[in-house]
Amino acid sequence: MSQPAIRVVLADDERMVRTALRAILSAEPGLEVVGEAADGAEAVSVVRELRPDVVLMDVRMPGIDGIRATEQILATLDEPPRVVVVTTFENDSYVYDALRAGAVGFLLKRAEADVLVQTVRLVARTDALLFPSALRALVAEHARRTSAPPSWADRLTEREGEVLRHMALGLTNAEIARRMDIGPATVKSHVAAVLAKTGTRDRTQAVITAYETGFLKA
Repeated sequence: MSQPAIRVVLADDERMVRTALRAILSAEPGLEVVGEAADGAEAVSVVRELRPDVVLMDVRMPGIDGIRATEQILATLDEPPRVVVVTTFENDSYVYDALRAGAVGFLLKRAEADVLVQTVRLVARTDALLFPSALRALVAEHARRTSAPPSWADRLTEREGEVLRHMALGLTNAEIARRMDIGPATVKSHVAAVLAKTGTRDRTQAVITAYETGFLKA
């Protein structure tokens, strides 16, 4: 049985950008653009109504920007979509703030069509961290680092710390399982423990927190 189509909402204040994104995604099998929004407030409303799998969210929009829209979406839905922020500049501090707010990754507006499509499929179907090297560079530029070691570091087991380091490399649970020679279910359990102990909601936030606190070196 084939998988259901990945449902996407586009949020950008430029109509031409939304039109271009729609054209690219709609031409791909298994992808369906179900809605659009011209600002952050409309994005929140559209997402609440349509419950997509993925939101491509412009980070800079009038009124409610992509950061606050992401926060509102994640705070008000029990099963929120995966939010990918779209930006012109990869070292934009707005992007960093959006990732800290809960976006799972970012995409450049100049990205090639195949990268756009691959990104949407990746965030919807896998648990991998998006573009780990780009995330590391973003953290190095904008991280709010603390001088004290993280309080949670001592609570991580050796295996959980190893899993966190593999997460930062962009490995999926299956890839981590093969590398560590353990079962996928065990990896999933370790990931859940890492998120709980770091007080984060997903892999992206956990890795950012690990960089910010010095547990990982950016």
